[in-house]
Amino acid sequence: MNTTSTAVAPSPRAITLNESYFSRRNWADWLFALLVVAGAFFAFSRYNASMDGYEKAILFGAAPVLIWLGWFWRPLRNLMVVVAAFSLLAIVSYEGDLRRADTVFWLKYFISSQSAILWMSMLFFMSTVFYWVGMFSRGQAAAFESLGSKVAWAAVTLALIGTMVRWYESHQIGPDIGHIPVSNLYEVFVLFCWMTALFYLYYEAQYKARSMGAFVMLVVSAAVGFLLWYTLVRDAHEIQPLVPALKSWWMKLHVPANFIGYGTFSLAAMLAFAYLIKQQASETKWYRLQSIWLFGIALCFVPIAFRQSSVSEAGGTYWLVYAVIAAVIVAGIILGRKRIAERLPSLEVLDDVMYKSIALGFAFFTIATVLGALWAADAWGGYWSWDPKETWALIVWLNYAAWLHMRLMKGLRGTVAAWWALAGLGVTTFAFIGVNMFLSGLHSYGTL
Repeated sequence: MNTTSTAVAPSPRAITLNESYFSRRNWADWLFALLVVAGAFFAFSRYNASMDGYEKAILFGAAPVLIWLGWFWRPLRNLMVVVAAFSLLAIVSYEGDLRRADTVFWLKYFISSQSAILWMSMLFFMSTVFYWVGMFSRGQAAAFESLGSKVAWAAVTLALIGTMVRWYESHQIGPDIGHIPVSNLYEVFVLFCWMTALFYLYYEAQYKARSMGAFVMLVVSAAVGFLLWYTLVRDAHEIQPLVPALKSWWMKLHVPANFIGYGTFSLAAMLAFAYLIKQQASETKWYRLQSIWLFGIALCFVPIAFRQSSVSEAGGTYWLVYAVIAAVIVAGIILGRKRIAERLPSLEVLDDVMYKSIALGFAFFTIATVLGALWAADAWGGYWSWDPKETWALIVWLNYAAWLHMRLMKGLRGTVAAWWALAGLGVTTFAFIGVNMFLSGLHSYGTL
């Protein structure tokens, strides 16, 4: 019996999968990698005397991570190059003298740390407005949402420039004052804003669903609102020396990992809110729109919470304006819920992004919790002390561990998953800032 074999040509998809990862890199990818490596060696050659062994390891470990991120999502490559260019321009313009921030035009108005962060704040507010105008615009929805996305990118860029320049400024104040700007509420709120927005922009690009930005930018704008208030009443933008417990290289790892968790949990909660609105859009009786009313109550609770926290400025005009804006937002969502539901992506997309955000945040929050325990052992001699901040971090971890368990093991989807994720925002917010307002402990250096 004769048999013949016929060679089957591999499909284009199979060829793509079998290609070498590096062979798919173009000249721009390799130029970016070269710039990152050159930057790492420049930083080492100039500042290695000020680094300990751990910091040197972090520096050279960061280089391949940054290269991979730039290759993984190319908009990040452009972001890094722009941030590096303007940060270096600021450093060169200072010439080692911080007083030049009042005389050099672009330092004074654009790229000194405080100027850049104020621009970030304004741009995030503008981005939120553009997304919401796009939500209700009939003829120009895509144009306004595209503008909202571009303004959000500009805000993230200014936030990172402000962060990098602030890092440089801290070292110019004094040799014992310089530190990575993730050490107090002002600095971590900047970190929260740009991280949350950046993760959202990634999902926006992947799912091509810009209408989600109207909801995600609400939580970013709320954080910006707190940041501005905190700056006004406490001069929080002033760079202060680190307290002894924070003089550790662990801070450089623990805090960013922690805020990836906070940012993605908040992102997931806002998409859960959008999910519930889309699901309840056909409800004709406004008093049955539980998700919107609960969201409104939570927004209006903020001024009350600050009044109860013994912060004398909390009951002033600022929080009155905040409460009015919150009421307007809630009323607008109630009245325009059908139009909002039309513009939002499908329930399946919202559910999927919500799940991926929580899964990513949980992974980094777990890493941050482990790093925090190691830091605690180094600083205080014990891995765990049931400090209020530690206790609430554990509650956050258990909440999302249970959510993911039910999702993966029991197929948790839909309404219950969305309500749970939205409730998680309350737990996360209390762990993030509520502990600092109402409780005290080893982490009391972050109190209001």
